[in-house]
Amino acid sequence: MKYDFDEIIPRKGTDSLKWDFTEDSEVLPLWVADMDFRTAAPVVDALMKRVQHGIFGYAMFPDAYYAAIDSWFSRRYGFSVKKEWILYANSVVPALSAIIRALTEPGDRVIVQSPVYNCFYRNIGLNECETVSNNLIYDNGLYTIDFDGLERIAADPRTKLMLLCNPHNPAGRVWTKKELTRMGEICIRNQVTVVSDEIHCDIVFPEHQHIPFASLSEDFLLHSVTCTSPSKTFNLASLHVSNTFVADAALRAKVERAFHQNGIAEANAFAIDGLIAAYNKGEDWLQQLLVYLRDNYLALTDFFVQNFPQLYVLPLEATYLPWVDCAALPCSPSELAQTLLEKAKVRFNPGLMYGKNGENFLRINIACPRAVLMEGLDRFRNCVLSL
Repeated sequence: MKYDFDEIIPRKGTDSLKWDFTEDSEVLPLWVADMDFRTAAPVVDALMKRVQHGIFGYAMFPDAYYAAIDSWFSRRYGFSVKKEWILYANSVVPALSAIIRALTEPGDRVIVQSPVYNCFYRNIGLNECETVSNNLIYDNGLYTIDFDGLERIAADPRTKLMLLCNPHNPAGRVWTKKELTRMGEICIRNQVTVVSDEIHCDIVFPEHQHIPFASLSEDFLLHSVTCTSPSKTFNLASLHVSNTFVADAALRAKVERAFHQNGIAEANAFAIDGLIAAYNKGEDWLQQLLVYLRDNYLALTDFFVQNFPQLYVLPLEATYLPWVDCAALPCSPSELAQTLLEKAKVRFNPGLMYGKNGENFLRINIACPRAVLMEGLDRFRNCVLSL
């Protein structure tokens, strides 16, 4: 089936966080990480079948649910996931919060690699832990890992967890086997459990290959927790479906208890049917999506080369969220983002929300029809030139 990603599907007035955050109908939202594309037809068909049944009582997880997860990760990443490892949660963000609660005590230290997904900071703080950032090294337009810094931080006995963003949001990096191996060796040697957020694992472009952290060795598998979801891949955030893989039985018991304590482990019939359809029948849609997103990224980079060569769009290895270095502008990107919203009617994410070392950047969501993206970029150009 050929999918039309150029189709503009009105979302205003659908209680969309992305589109209905303001009553101003003129604002183009190129910010929060959801897509303006209708999901794969098999997913829609499965949900319609559930709706037409007309009974929405309590649900349970069939074997087909676990089989679909294992099949997806086995064929795409060579990583077989056993049924008993899989813990359902209604979203990755509350799952991360519950995992932190399960595996730390108040006052413990949790490593992040800034700039990084803003909810990491919030979840660590809500669990009364200390965020300690091993800042990524930004050099010549590319982010790499400060392994010496990671070694120092991990050696502190108060450090219990590392939240790994794999692939990385907002830097757009796909960590290599060598990088993941060195991170894992440092953490295991210092008894630091790695919690790998792999929600963007499927939005990876052909030159790169996502490697599940837990797939690298038996040691890595037993000293890690992996958070996954089809929500970014298939635009299913509101179905509230995520899966956490925990191979070590003792570790899994702690995480499972925390999920139930936080009330995030109850089955959702639509989530079950949606995931099974997506993982079993949605791969063709995903492959077409990746081609379209790549072309959107190329259109965006060409726009900046032609109009603002002093600004730099970082290489996008994964996600649909390009990270743009705006250090050459005379105003701060945070101020610019507010001006763009108020005067140009276009919303981007200011980089400061991902950590202080993200303050010179903007994050732009390109998961929309190309006409919408180009309209947003035209508004950006006109606003910046007027300043």
